[in-house]
Amino acid sequence: MSLLSLFLGEKKKTASVAKERLQIILAHERSGRGASQPDYLPALQRELLAVISKYVHIDSSDLKVNFERQENLEVLEVKIELPEPGK
Repeated sequence: MSLLSLFLGEKKKTASVAKERLQIILAHERSGRGASQPDYLPALQRELLAVISKYVHIDSSDLKVNFERQENLEVLEVKIELPEPGK
């Protein structure tokens, strides 16, 4: 059992839908515009915050979404600072 499943529970349907959405977004970005920072990042950050907030109280400052391109490598980094258990 992963730490994330402990906090979020086993929501396989929700997880698979989120994974599919992320794959669509990444495929769309790879196919076209070539911008240094994709325009979907603010919306992605808001949606992630909304979903995580259903299970754990976090502030918007506790969630960071970054995107980097280096030659033929694209990295989407999501950092979430979770509160200590029992708080």
